[in-house]
Amino acid sequence: MTRAPLLPLLARGPLVLAAGAHDALSAKLAEEAGFDAIWASGFGISAVQAVPDANILTLTETLEAVRHIVDAVRIPVVADCDNGYGNAINVMRTVGEFERAGAAGICIEDNDFPKRCSFYAGVRRDLVAVDEHARKIQAATAARRDPAFAVIARTEALIAGLGVEEALARARAYAAAGADAVLVHSKARDFGELASFAAAWDGPVPLVAVPTTYPGVTAGELSERGFRMAIFANQALRAAIVAMREALGEIRRSGRAATVEDRIAPLEEVYALVGVPELKANEERFLFAGSEPPRAVILAAGFEPQLMPLIQDRPKTMLEVKGRTILDRQVTALHACGVQDITVVRGYQKDRVAAAGVRFVDNDRFAETGELYSLLRAREALGGPFLFLYGDIIFEPAILARLLASRADVALVVDRAFHDAYRAGLAPAGGPFDLVVTETPPNGRRFVAPESGSRVVRIGPEVAPGEAHGEFIGMAMFSAAGAATLLDVHDELAGGRAEGLEHASMTQILQALIDRGQPVTAVDIHQGWMEIDSFEDYRRAWAELAR
Repeated sequence: MTRAPLLPLLARGPLVLAAGAHDALSAKLAEEAGFDAIWASGFGISAVQAVPDANILTLTETLEAVRHIVDAVRIPVVADCDNGYGNAINVMRTVGEFERAGAAGICIEDNDFPKRCSFYAGVRRDLVAVDEHARKIQAATAARRDPAFAVIARTEALIAGLGVEEALARARAYAAAGADAVLVHSKARDFGELASFAAAWDGPVPLVAVPTTYPGVTAGELSERGFRMAIFANQALRAAIVAMREALGEIRRSGRAATVEDRIAPLEEVYALVGVPELKANEERFLFAGSEPPRAVILAAGFEPQLMPLIQDRPKTMLEVKGRTILDRQVTALHACGVQDITVVRGYQKDRVAAAGVRFVDNDRFAETGELYSLLRAREALGGPFLFLYGDIIFEPAILARLLASRADVALVVDRAFHDAYRAGLAPAGGPFDLVVTETPPNGRRFVAPESGSRVVRIGPEVAPGEAHGEFIGMAMFSAAGAATLLDVHDELAGGRAEGLEHASMTQILQALIDRGQPVTAVDIHQGWMEIDSFEDYRRAWAELAR
């Protein structure tokens, strides 16, 4: 939904000044300079891909750029969406996508498809019929979920040489269709044409100007003529081109970087812009609490017949979701959190398991053994702090960061959403689930766990859903002391020839630790993960995950 709305700024004044941005960094610089809003420029976003502004980039490519811009700033971001990427039905999808990305609004123009940049000389310029673009505006306002999401209608009538009267007629029709503002574009060399338009404007919505070809106009003059927003759409991009060309040319001529040091930003400024101080603070707050980083063991040996034929020729951990395997997603998250030493336990279709920068051990008895047996195949990795995770879970990296911040000797991630869903009659299908009972029962979504975490008293599929306080997601961490205790308990059971030990699950060994008095702490979360244990899980992952 809209993160920083634009419409209140347009309503209360003074003139809203928006800077064009072509990426997240240019947006941050615009915010730093004091602009009120960001114009996610189609011209600029195309230019940094080295392609013309002519509908060459797709909706998806532009949307990805806008997401980065929105995430980088706290001020409103308006997305330049050309002609809406199609007809009125396409426009409805466009609104939904950009609204979900957090944009404050979109601007759609009455150019035909494929559009051409307003300032390209010598190209044929056709506008769609007035009623067709009005229907696009109606579709856009109908599709938005948040009434604060702005729909700006842009007319190119002056650009196409159709005159002020045609521009007024189109602007009035678009305002009547529900537009929140009207952008009137002009390529005149002075402000006279737009001043004439503004003097005749009698519509109920504010006007927006883009002073590119008439750069001499002031904010005060625009405001006096009734404009409520001015967009400086491409000046930052053009300034960057000049600066980069000069710096690179000088380095090439001199052969030394020193010749440009006095005219380029110090590295410290770049660090500040991209958030290095926040990175350091978050590392201290969230990364592993011990003196050494833990190792990781990914348990990916098993075979689940319910997933056939999806896993006919590959193990579950190598299933792709939007171009990335489950294993690749896990390894990337581990590396991002500072965990570099990773062991993957393979079994079914082991030759198909591939990931860069990890080591492999094999459980060739995967069909007849359990998770604990697989973990012990990687015993060399258990000689200090370590974490394990099941090879079929996809999770938000913040969950891993929370686990790594735990100071408990044995900590495991527990999703409290199961408790809430079960009591609401919305318990997930499937099962059995690895359920958890803690000393601190949850109390709805406002539940706040003790700072040191809740102590787990029971865990496993034997826990009745009605008694469960949460679900173990298949991710746990052991300190060096916790790892030693785990191995001691395993060896004790093995020495006593405990029946079924080779078939034991991880929840069974965790319950054995609890029964012997070892504190096991829950790191509480509320959703943010999914397990791929059925075809329906796989379909849902494709539907819900971002790339």
